[in-house]
Amino acid sequence: MDPRRRGRKNNKACFNTSLTLLFQNNLNYTDDVNHVGFILLDPFTNSEAAAQCAGFGESLVPSSEIKANLADFNASFSYLVYATYTHRVQQYIISDGIVTYDEAAAAITFGAYPSGNPALPVLCTQSSNEDQPTNSYPSPTNQVSIASSGNTYVGYRNQKSFRFLGIPYADPPQRWDYSTLYSPTGQTLNASAYAPICPQTGSGEEFCLYLNIQTPYLPKKGSTANLRPVFFWIHGGGFTSGSAADPGVDGGNLASREDIVVVQIQYRLSTLGFLAIPGTDIKGNYGIADQINALEWIIKNVASFGGDPTQITIGGDSAGAGSVRTLLGSPPAKGKFQGAIAQSNLGGDVDLGQSGGYSTTYASYLTIAASYAIAGRNIFQEAGCNQTSLDAQIACLKAVPAVTLNDFANVARYVVQDGTFVNTEQLDVSNKNGSTAFVPTMFGTCRNDGASIGSTYPTTPVTSEVTGIEASLGISEYFAQDIINSGLFPFYNTGNLTLDAFNVSQRVSTDRGFHCIDQATMYAGAVTGAFAASYYYIQERTIGGYDPNNLGGPPVEPSYPYGDPNLPYFRFHSGATDPFIFGNISPIRDPDDLYAAQLNSGYFAQFVKDGQPNPDQRYLQKRGYTKTLEAVVQTGRWADIRGTEGPIRLLDYPSVESGFLEVPQRIVGDDTGRWHNVKLRSSKI
Repeated sequence: MDPRRRGRKNNKACFNTSLTLLFQNNLNYTDDVNHVGFILLDPFTNSEAAAQCAGFGESLVPSSEIKANLADFNASFSYLVYATYTHRVQQYIISDGIVTYDEAAAAITFGAYPSGNPALPVLCTQSSNEDQPTNSYPSPTNQVSIASSGNTYVGYRNQKSFRFLGIPYADPPQRWDYSTLYSPTGQTLNASAYAPICPQTGSGEEFCLYLNIQTPYLPKKGSTANLRPVFFWIHGGGFTSGSAADPGVDGGNLASREDIVVVQIQYRLSTLGFLAIPGTDIKGNYGIADQINALEWIIKNVASFGGDPTQITIGGDSAGAGSVRTLLGSPPAKGKFQGAIAQSNLGGDVDLGQSGGYSTTYASYLTIAASYAIAGRNIFQEAGCNQTSLDAQIACLKAVPAVTLNDFANVARYVVQDGTFVNTEQLDVSNKNGSTAFVPTMFGTCRNDGASIGSTYPTTPVTSEVTGIEASLGISEYFAQDIINSGLFPFYNTGNLTLDAFNVSQRVSTDRGFHCIDQATMYAGAVTGAFAASYYYIQERTIGGYDPNNLGGPPVEPSYPYGDPNLPYFRFHSGATDPFIFGNISPIRDPDDLYAAQLNSGYFAQFVKDGQPNPDQRYLQKRGYTKTLEAVVQTGRWADIRGTEGPIRLLDYPSVESGFLEVPQRIVGDDTGRWHNVKLRSSKI
């Protein structure tokens, strides 16, 4: 174990009660100061209640606080009844007596503590607002400790969730050995700070196999009551970068608003995670094996953190989505998760006169020999490991510092057919009894993923549409002209020829690298029965995202200092994950940004809960999620895919149902500032 991860002796062992942190989270960070949370404990007598709160630095909630925040408490009490965590008429101990919630009347009343000294659920204040402890260890007033698998994990709470960061899930592996589950016991681990990232872009540490957990609920030690569904998140970054410490995909908001447990993991990247050498024991997929190892750790331990180990949904964006696709077909992963979400998976390249391309490698798995020919051979050369024997070359490579190795111009980043973790060339969705995990599955993309990957904005003004498409896609004049002649991607003249040509190119790239293979996967998985259910979406509203061409987001106007999302803009790759799935929306450009985050995070959280994305209208009403309820009522049920017409969902506020083949494609850059919709066959199954 890395000695820096060891915590000091914790005098506050795990609490003799469950803890449920409730906060009426509308995902508007500017409004957080106007809301209060509270912590619900198990039943105790009146004489015991105050001491239980004091045990973690809090006090009993006073009636004045409830009265001052009546709407928040009413929604929380109502949800507790809906979830069957409490009774329809429920009394709670507070500082000056009891508070009673009557579900039928939706009424809160106050009274004296009843005679007979009955044990009642306890309401404690929640005063900790720390995003992360300012020192190296949480303070005694906000730390929380969990015992699991012979160790104690000391995390902390902030305004919205209980947080456990930088948990080691594996023993430090030797370079190009597969990781094994964390084995030390009797440890007290400081889980209040993010762990080192994996080596990338000049930083990171070689031992980096850690995970983070954000949870709204901590059960009493040994209890398995009321465990919450688990969202197991795999970060993107092209298998060469990224970490579990990205604040954009912090799980606290999602866990708080939707009452689920969110897990984010790190895994070995680049050459350390994916090097494969023919004829040796270095067979690649170390990063994929790490992900499966993290799943095993979660299955073994997550109940102690409030999560249900039998209700895990894996998810990821970009390379994380590619990981989800890989895990769906990985024999060792099968049975370890109950649902899968892949966001902006790079699927494959439609032939434009080229033999494959960048995105193909995320869905078509190379042989070990092919991976070595592309990466391994060049890595040896760049490292100066030119010894005559392969064993000597490998020994040389093992001596190269980890950050240096992953900073080479040539790196390994390819999932390969190693025969254990991956044994097929592609994900097999041909039949229900194949190698693919039979679970509910959701794939989706951003509207203009190809504006980020697969098309390049011309560096100089172009002279014709054909030359612009040639320059943007790197193809021949013949294929550029063929794209125009097809009529599938109409050219719209805004007066900016370079922009207009790029707009055609990015739509081609979006289909070529994203839509075609992913929609085909969901369609095939639905009609063959390979998936238990298939859902597909296109994200119509994004903030930020990957913008290598520096095209910028929505146009800035005086009343929209962060850009007007009602005007044309490119929906970039990964521009939806942070704000609209995890609910970390900043800045809020207009009210629909906030409402879309509330709606979309609700869709995805519901999928985590039961394998379909439609929140129960009664749930939304009880929680006070009014704008989400309005959108769900207005747009109806998000149906799973049934055939060539889909349906799929276009996600915004509200969402819109669409079909696979003929979808409105929005043309970016209209000089009138309005959208123009055209009918076209943009994604052929």
